[in-house]
Amino acid sequence: MIEGTGARTIAELTPRAAERYGARTAVLCKRDGAWQEHTYAELAGIVQEIAQGLISLGVDTGERLSILSGTRPEWSYVDLAATSAGIIVVPIYQTNSPEECHWVLHDSGAAAVVCENAQQLAKIEAVRDRLPSLRLIIVIDEPIGGLAAPSANGHANGDGEAPLLLSLSELRLRGRSAGNAAELERRRSAVTPDDVFTYIYTSGTTGPPKGCILTHGNYRAMIDLVEGVADQRGVSEDELVYLYLPLAHSYALLVQLASFDMGHTLAYFGGDTKQIVAELAEVRPTYLPSVPRVFEKIYTLVSGTLDAETIAEATRIGMAVRSAQIAGQPLADDLKARYAEYDERIFKNVRAVFGGRLREAVSGAAPIAKEILEFFFAAGVPVLEGYGMTETSTAATYSTVSDYRFGSIGKPYPGVQIKVAADGELLIKGPNVFQGYHNNSEQSFGTIVDGWLHTGDLGRIDEDGFVYIVGRKKDLIITAGGKNITPANLENEMKQSRWISQAVMFGDRRPYPVMLITLDEEEVIPWAQSQGLPTTMGELSNDPKVRELIQAELDRVNSHYAQVEQVKRFAILDHDFTQEAGELTPSLKVKRNVVSDHYADLIEQIYSGPYPPGGQPVAAASD
Repeated sequence: MIEGTGARTIAELTPRAAERYGARTAVLCKRDGAWQEHTYAELAGIVQEIAQGLISLGVDTGERLSILSGTRPEWSYVDLAATSAGIIVVPIYQTNSPEECHWVLHDSGAAAVVCENAQQLAKIEAVRDRLPSLRLIIVIDEPIGGLAAPSANGHANGDGEAPLLLSLSELRLRGRSAGNAAELERRRSAVTPDDVFTYIYTSGTTGPPKGCILTHGNYRAMIDLVEGVADQRGVSEDELVYLYLPLAHSYALLVQLASFDMGHTLAYFGGDTKQIVAELAEVRPTYLPSVPRVFEKIYTLVSGTLDAETIAEATRIGMAVRSAQIAGQPLADDLKARYAEYDERIFKNVRAVFGGRLREAVSGAAPIAKEILEFFFAAGVPVLEGYGMTETSTAATYSTVSDYRFGSIGKPYPGVQIKVAADGELLIKGPNVFQGYHNNSEQSFGTIVDGWLHTGDLGRIDEDGFVYIVGRKKDLIITAGGKNITPANLENEMKQSRWISQAVMFGDRRPYPVMLITLDEEEVIPWAQSQGLPTTMGELSNDPKVRELIQAELDRVNSHYAQVEQVKRFAILDHDFTQEAGELTPSLKVKRNVVSDHYADLIEQIYSGPYPPGGQPVAAASD
């Protein structure tokens, strides 16, 4: 049975982990092309130095410290150090603009911010004149140039003066010579489960980010929930977790905390998302948390040379074998032979892409196509779904290899209650439910009534307790004819196509649904070359053969839905949606309202005729 550190709060987690796991590898990170290891004892030492450095610079208990950085070990070191000293951590996505950074820093009243590099520092410099609470800026990477000298009393400058600027290595040096270990221990011991651990600002698809107030007790309860089902999931002591997700997101944060609490090795990706597949083969993880887009890309990679009939038959055979194995049933000789054929031809290559020893992957943050889940499961790479929100300290449901339903987000964690309201909204109650929004108590979603969190998600629960997401209340399309349509399922089926990156349906108060589509450049350009077509996205988005290609995909997907739900017309954009344009969240969910605003004229043109002005290609689907 897996047992964690037993830490009462997150502040106690690091020293408890060092005592329990000592020489075990805690961190695996890539430096100069090679993977380096750091033990739990080393982790605790680094965290101690940073925490003592922060105390020496006058960052007090209950003050806020922001981290503006990509996923890397230093993010975790600073997070755990600040938490040890009773400081509230406020993550910021590394993709945020200067104004978005300003929103989080100003709203939270942050006294300090840790920046990854000069690029992130420039964002803070652009807005720091409007941040009266900011006294300290720390930069992880060096050189940063022009470092400000510390004030005479050794504390960060205040009273309107420019914030003190120093590097993380200098902060650690200060911590080593600070002589305040007793003060750090006093602070750590004084933290209670009711104290605030973090403000996590949602990457929400509507409106400005909201700061979710999450306590030490919330995340300690969430870690306990995860550890409580570890045996069901087959978790072992020597787990190796590969992490590329942004640590500013609650999903990655829970992975970090649970991994360290259970003594696992956390492998941080090298910083380049294009190298994820290569790094999976190098580190050979046993557990992979991810968002659907990565699984969709890998699915395209491993199935691109196979026809649909072969994929379907291989999946059917593989699923039959996996189901029999889970049930402990013997395999018939003919099934065993057919599986061996597909395993040699397809499945062993799929497992190799993930490193060859993946026990489980979990897909979260957005829906994923059932067909992709079935294919990977058949190949021996179980990709399971869970569900939760920042407001539930990351999670609320889970699945296991022996207890799952594809299309479902699993069952509630023991101790978490989920029910469906009269209007179809999912409601959640449990010790992991947050304490409200910082400076913003009135919200349409995330409201807690009688202990029940109103999620904003529409769902259902089957007779066996499996929970299903039907859609999002704010995304519901009501056609001019009064038909209620949830766009997520049709959109996700379209995104399953190798040619399509994003698909967004519109149609509220309209006679029928229409769709904006972006192409997957990595897939469509090689196809275009083989067809003798132009190879720029601008030309391809207007090409009749590309429209025919996408039309065939839409016809296939439309056939799965009732006539009133089918997309009648579409437009292909000559570029993809981006986080920089505000169209995607950091977890790659589409901000429907932003896309609607950005392309309002085009959406009008889709309805007005098959070939709107400006050359944007629009095709009419079969009525």
